[in-house]
Amino acid sequence: MSGKIGIAVVGVGMAAKPHALAMKDLEDVLEVRGVYSRSQDARSKFCQMYDFPESRDLDALAQDPRVDALLLITPPDARSQIVSLFASHGKHILSEKPLERTVENAEDIVKICETAGVSLGVVFQHRFRAASEILLDKLSQGSFGAIHVIRAEVPWWRDQDYYDETGRGSYDRDGGGVLISQAIHTLDLMLQMSGPVKSVQAMCAKTPFHQMEAEDVVAGAFKFENGAIGSLFASTACFPGGAESLTFECEKASLNLKAGILKVDWRNGQSQSFGEKAQTGGGADPMAFPYEWHKSLIADFVDAIKKGRQPRVTGVQALAVQRLIRAIEISSREGRQIVLKEG
Repeated sequence: MSGKIGIAVVGVGMAAKPHALAMKDLEDVLEVRGVYSRSQDARSKFCQMYDFPESRDLDALAQDPRVDALLLITPPDARSQIVSLFASHGKHILSEKPLERTVENAEDIVKICETAGVSLGVVFQHRFRAASEILLDKLSQGSFGAIHVIRAEVPWWRDQDYYDETGRGSYDRDGGGVLISQAIHTLDLMLQMSGPVKSVQAMCAKTPFHQMEAEDVVAGAFKFENGAIGSLFASTACFPGGAESLTFECEKASLNLKAGILKVDWRNGQSQSFGEKAQTGGGADPMAFPYEWHKSLIADFVDAIKKGRQPRVTGVQALAVQRLIRAIEISSREGRQIVLKEG
């Protein structure tokens, strides 16, 4: 496919800003053909701010022959029907995380796209940080030896104002709380680096800091298929909020990935650092992070369409972290260890 890729955008909420900034930087390879939102006021303000064309008819936007792909930024509960509509017209799909509120609904979206023969990408932009890419490459090469211990920490803070938005932190709209809305990025990275989790035992709870339906704190333990033991702590009740991190205790070195920096402490006493420090949205402002990671992810998705290949983050890959989140929730609810099953 030659020329610019035509993009339809559906959803103009909080998560839309980094996407918009990224697409403005990528105007040499893509063109926004229309932006739709059920809120006419929000849609108009967004389009005026970024100089994007406004679309008042979702069906017409899906049928527009100039549109090659959909960027879907709605809350999780509004995605299935929209994906089905655009996929039925042969449009490729790039969806915000999570794909849907439940594993079953997410699997349905994957099947819809497979049946329609269109690509499905998912916005896990943390994979595109320089330090994340360096770590994955070195782990893949076996540079640090076997992984024995893994720690995932997401000590974030959200004001009550954040959860006062209708549906936020609920199962009906979001599919849950801190796990599926915040920690999902760190858990996705963890799985990419370490491979599958074999079993999990966890506790999910809601603290007095927030009035919300789902959990705002999670603690858990993992056993991985490769034999490593791991732990998880994730919360939006850690004032004033800090950067999420992944720590890997390996045969040859201790590795810490935090705030865009990979620190390597070799067991022979030498140390190295890779990447650049960046804000991560762990404090009261959820959008306090660079948009360059979104830019790299969208650029990859556009390139995948042009070359007829799969994007780096596929819908099938995204199912793995949602299955892990489901296992964590079941473990907490039933008070027992849960063994994960593939598929």
